[in-house]
Amino acid sequence: MSEQLCLALLRDCRTLNGLKQIHAFVSKTGLERDPLIVGKLLLLSSVSIANALDYARRLLLHIPSPDVFMYNTFIRGLSESETPHRSLLTYIDMCQRTTPTPDSFTFAFILKATANYKSLTAGVQLHCQSLIHGLDTHLFVRTTLISMYAECGCIVSARKAFDELPQPNIVAWNAIFTACFRCSDIKGAEITFKQMPFQNLTSWNIMLAGYMKAGELELARRTFADMPVKDSVSWSTMIVGLAHNGCLDEAFGSFRELQRLGMRPNEVSMTGVLSACAQAGAFEFGKILHGYIEKVGYNWIVSVSNALIDTYGKCGNVNMARLVFDRMFEKSIVSWTSMMAGFAMHGYGEEAIQLFHKMEESGIKPDGISFISILYACSHAGLIEEGCRYFNKMETYGIERSIEHYGCMVDLYGRAGLLHEATEFILGMPIKPTAVIWRTLLGACSIHGNVRLAETVKERLSELDPDHSGDHVLLSNIYAVAGKWKDVITVRRSMADCKIKKTPGWSMIEVDKVMYSFMVGEGLSGVTEEAYEKVGEIMLRLKVEGGYIPEVGGVLHDIEDEEKEDAVSRHSEKLAVAFGISRLCQENVIRIVKNLRVCKDCHIVMKLISKVYRREIVVRDRSRFHSFRDGTCSCRDYW
Repeated sequence: MSEQLCLALLRDCRTLNGLKQIHAFVSKTGLERDPLIVGKLLLLSSVSIANALDYARRLLLHIPSPDVFMYNTFIRGLSESETPHRSLLTYIDMCQRTTPTPDSFTFAFILKATANYKSLTAGVQLHCQSLIHGLDTHLFVRTTLISMYAECGCIVSARKAFDELPQPNIVAWNAIFTACFRCSDIKGAEITFKQMPFQNLTSWNIMLAGYMKAGELELARRTFADMPVKDSVSWSTMIVGLAHNGCLDEAFGSFRELQRLGMRPNEVSMTGVLSACAQAGAFEFGKILHGYIEKVGYNWIVSVSNALIDTYGKCGNVNMARLVFDRMFEKSIVSWTSMMAGFAMHGYGEEAIQLFHKMEESGIKPDGISFISILYACSHAGLIEEGCRYFNKMETYGIERSIEHYGCMVDLYGRAGLLHEATEFILGMPIKPTAVIWRTLLGACSIHGNVRLAETVKERLSELDPDHSGDHVLLSNIYAVAGKWKDVITVRRSMADCKIKKTPGWSMIEVDKVMYSFMVGEGLSGVTEEAYEKVGEIMLRLKVEGGYIPEVGGVLHDIEDEEKEDAVSRHSEKLAVAFGISRLCQENVIRIVKNLRVCKDCHIVMKLISKVYRREIVVRDRSRFHSFRDGTCSCRDYW
């Protein structure tokens, strides 16, 4: 009776705390020696429950004579974790015992782990081990070998492992088919697909995923249209791929079509469409998806909750992101990092720091991405000393600094106007500065108007990335602010001679769950005409009631002031906010997403609109959020 009750409890267990309570019940009822019960405990802690691998390791250590199933379970859990290399140590421990003997599942899981951390040396040694145990020809082991060699970039070895199979089944064919895509051998994949005795749904899904990963959107669309049957994997692959490649409207359309067909979206589809919402700033649609997630019970799935945190954070509602975070039963490192990133984007540096400390107290060790988030938060809140302290703290955790961490430090000094310190930091870096590092410094020169340093930095960038349009535009902008019109003309002429085109600025706004995009110079439509008309009305009212004086110093042409005023009034974010005022109710927050950094004049205008029109405006530009309310911005003019 106790055994049946225990199995029933294990079947419904979803959290580590619940597992510990069941384990206590097992100990109390004397079921610790029941291999079925102990195996279920190990399976849940190794595979099913988040952040429970350390518990599984301790559990395995306390089992007097673990069998091959128990070892395989723990190796499987490690192979799918963030530390797959640890599975090799478990395999070595297993081999040092007289029993049990590794079986085909052992090699399949350990080879998968090797593939995940891309160690060709370990993979070859394990291939030899499978030969010694006479398991290398086992179909399950051989297909994993093909995948391992592919992940390590050895398509020749993967192909050889496949060719040695006397009668490959569809699983083996799909493995070599996948291997071709992983090694970027698209032509080889297409040939393999045609050679297959028959293609099943998995084959078609591999083809679809391969094209999406390679960025071959047209081929992916054609494959999806040609598929004889589509399952949830097909739809989720399409949605995630479209979102990843920036085809946001198509991602939303595919998700709606999936629902129209009466199919239930899986967790991968949900994370994909939430990613599209995050990129587009589609807050209202994100709220609808949140309701659906609660209804079907997907809020138990950590990856879905993480995607929700990211969506709310990037849609400008950090309070909703925090609510989702606080209600999570189990939190992964991604959960903590996503929440910190949300605080960082909104300039809430102190809150990000408090969360970082709570993460440490919870026992979760921060990783490199966690430190990027906290350094980013310090940079956007002007917390210089704190940023330096966290940068140095990385050594405590044994985390190797990447170029992104150095970039955050350059940004930290640059935003604070410490351009000399930023320059010295770059020159003292132990790794060679990339174009992104110098570009960060150039951006700081633009903010603080340092022409001389900007020219020096631009010379460095000309050596590393001469055709980047943003660098030319930034330098041109710096010259324009300084009134050096001859230099502006020289830079613009250089861009024209080299056929370098400026990245067009665009802004998006969600109205009645529909995304509208605005771009300066695009053809007029009913929507853009409405926006232009409203902009004229707004500018006039701001001048009369708000004392607005256009900030035209950054306009890149030596033209009359009236023309400059007209130029800045047509910036895409002004068109978007004008359209929002025209269409949205007074109580609605106007949420705008912009692909470039918001300019000084637009920042002034947004503050005045929030005061004169009594509207709350949230603008997400390339680097952070600006929340405008009652004539002030959340960035405190520090951006």
